[in-house]
Amino acid sequence: MGYYIRVEKGVNVYVEDVNPTGSKTILFIHGWPANHQMFEYQFNQLPAMGYRCIGVDLRGFGKSSKPWESYSYDRMANDIRIVIDTLGLEEITLAGHSMGGAISIRYMALHGGHKVAKLALIGAAAPVFTRRSDYPYGITAEEVNKLIEETYADRPNMLSGFGDIFFARYVTKDFIDWFHGLGLMASGNATAKCLVSLRDEDLRNDLPFIQVPTAILHGKHDKICPFVLGELLHQGISNSVLIPFEYSGHGLFYCEVEKFNQELVRFIG
Repeated sequence: MGYYIRVEKGVNVYVEDVNPTGSKTILFIHGWPANHQMFEYQFNQLPAMGYRCIGVDLRGFGKSSKPWESYSYDRMANDIRIVIDTLGLEEITLAGHSMGGAISIRYMALHGGHKVAKLALIGAAAPVFTRRSDYPYGITAEEVNKLIEETYADRPNMLSGFGDIFFARYVTKDFIDWFHGLGLMASGNATAKCLVSLRDEDLRNDLPFIQVPTAILHGKHDKICPFVLGELLHQGISNSVLIPFEYSGHGLFYCEVEKFNQELVRFIG
């Protein structure tokens, strides 16, 4: 079941709702630069186990509206709040991958964890995606700037390069082509504007506001959000558990799909 939710004048976000009668709800927030379809191999399995799986296309991505401005973490966290309230969700598990994990953290701080019972951070681009003078982790701001330049110059080629380091295990050419297509569904401008947010946002002060049980699922071979980011999140979030994926890169939800689904189900209960 798919529908649109108005989050502000002229901006609607697309929501895919699978198994609406499921006993427990997981709200999936995708990473840059994809959309909710990246969780296909969760939506294929988890509803059969009784879970309600809801995927949101963030503004600028997938089937959602693509405004010119407003791609801060605050704005996108506000969008998530409107989705949760519009659907009348209660006691959900909020599951965010990469940039979606960062936005989920901001949601927990900005909205006091409203209606969230558990949090799953999947290869999250947090607590900070880029290096600082007091934070020697992640990629450099210059590397992100290069991605921004490449987005405006040759976005398909940029996405191909990004896809080459996304998965740590062999995937077929057909799968790579499908995954590449998810990125092409986004607005080029939104793709670049979200890179600015990834480069500049700092979530270290948000972590103490997370007061729900939190699972940190992170690939040991992640070349986009290094495993140390998962360790830092574990240190900064009370009542958290770090679940390493020994054979995965950034795409752990596919590299070790069976383990991923099992660990998520075990955590949610």
